[in-house]
Amino acid sequence: MTTAGGPDERWRRLDPRTVLVTAAVMAGVAGGAGLPVLLGLAGSMPWWQALGWVLAGALVLIAGGAGADWLRWRRTRYRIGPERAELHTGLLLVKRRSLARERIRTVDLTAHPLLRILGLVKVRIGTGEHTGGGESTLELDPVTRAEGERLRRELLARRAAGVPEAERDGTLAALDPRWIRYAPVSFVAPLLGGAAVGAVMQVSQWFGVQTQVIDWVGERFRDTPLLWTAVVLAVLALFAGIVGALGLWVEMWFGYRLEREPGGTLRVRRGLFTSRSLSIEERRLRGVERVEPLGVRLFGAARVDAVATGLVEDDEDGKADHRTLLPPAPGPVADDVAARVLREHRPPTSTPLAAHPRAARSRRLRRALAAALAPVLVLVVLGLSVTDVLLYAAAACAAVSLPPAVLLALDAYRSLGHALVGDYLVARSGTVRRGTVALRRGGVIGWTLRQSWFQRRAGLLTLIATTAAGDGAYPVYDADEHEILDFAARAVPGLLEPFLERPGGRNEHGR
Repeated sequence: MTTAGGPDERWRRLDPRTVLVTAAVMAGVAGGAGLPVLLGLAGSMPWWQALGWVLAGALVLIAGGAGADWLRWRRTRYRIGPERAELHTGLLLVKRRSLARERIRTVDLTAHPLLRILGLVKVRIGTGEHTGGGESTLELDPVTRAEGERLRRELLARRAAGVPEAERDGTLAALDPRWIRYAPVSFVAPLLGGAAVGAVMQVSQWFGVQTQVIDWVGERFRDTPLLWTAVVLAVLALFAGIVGALGLWVEMWFGYRLEREPGGTLRVRRGLFTSRSLSIEERRLRGVERVEPLGVRLFGAARVDAVATGLVEDDEDGKADHRTLLPPAPGPVADDVAARVLREHRPPTSTPLAAHPRAARSRRLRRALAAALAPVLVLVVLGLSVTDVLLYAAAACAAVSLPPAVLLALDAYRSLGHALVGDYLVARSGTVRRGTVALRRGGVIGWTLRQSWFQRRAGLLTLIATTAAGDGAYPVYDADEHEILDFAARAVPGLLEPFLERPGGRNEHGR
């Protein structure tokens, strides 16, 4: 894209093989939709006639999709100038988008299996700004892999001032196949199990055999008590979910590698069928978060997410996690990667944190008990007014829900903590999803103080650090109201002091 004389500002086209990719995708769609249609039509006309109608419809669908994509290819062009990246596209409604190169923060490469076979990639160039309609993103779909790599290197080229060359680049982490053992204990497994059951029922409905499937299952468990039937079906669904979680992990993290490239860019590469290359400029990094979902945490593992500006996800890729630097891995590995990413000798996320007052524990216990007892009370009321059987259900519900609620509340209290570690503000909270964030103090642009009536009575205060990176706000829940104000003043001197009241009702400005 560049030459010795400077950037090549010629308008360029996307790769013409995009039409072939679209035709192949539409053929797959036509095949998937055509089979149930063929079975439906075969019941009312000769099979050869039904097949002819299905093939004719498939050809129209494939030709229409390929023709529309050919028009898109003909009307799409882009160029990278010395100051701006530009994209022109559209037939009836012409769209012209232009991004200032100095504002470009991400250049991500993605390739599904068809693109990989043809040596193509989809390039998404973004500024990371929260704007509607995709004005902050240019998408080149597709270009050759070589062109995509060249665009990524050129548009993210930065000088990492003050960083020795030896510390600038290299591999920070690579995939260890043993990490797959954390996939079955994630929340994905039960969700995939439920999805598998739903898929079986949906497909059987398409083919008109849903009743037969239900009858077949009923025959298998005809002499089995209802409770054991439910347990066996739940175990089978969970097993299917575990298999799905293992497959999803392999697809997402195969070939994973975290690298630091010359110029101060962190690059994550991963994916089996769909390859992904995600880049994060280090100068946009404001910290890291050590994330420990409950199941993963029970096995001593954690993942590492980046807290950085310029990582806004469009609606199209809303399910893609652009912030994950390390998949669930053993705790020491996560701490080591966090330290390497931040260029620290010790990870701030592993430092001992200040405990919160016991009043914070009482608040969590009360809320957990209220949530667990609410359905019990409903069952008791219904049991007294409708049938005594519901009273037994209420007792069973209380026996099942109260112990876990108390344990989770105590764990949530033990998870609370905060500290100042060098240049970082560290805060931890959560139980089902415990997160420990190490946020650069220079990245805090404001404070939000929240105190409910109950917190005021207990002498507690929630302090929220506002930043332009990551989630945008990182709270310190239910801390001592006097200690946490001093903590905020020490974390970012001069930001909170003008609003603090001093003895005599005067603030820092004597008002």
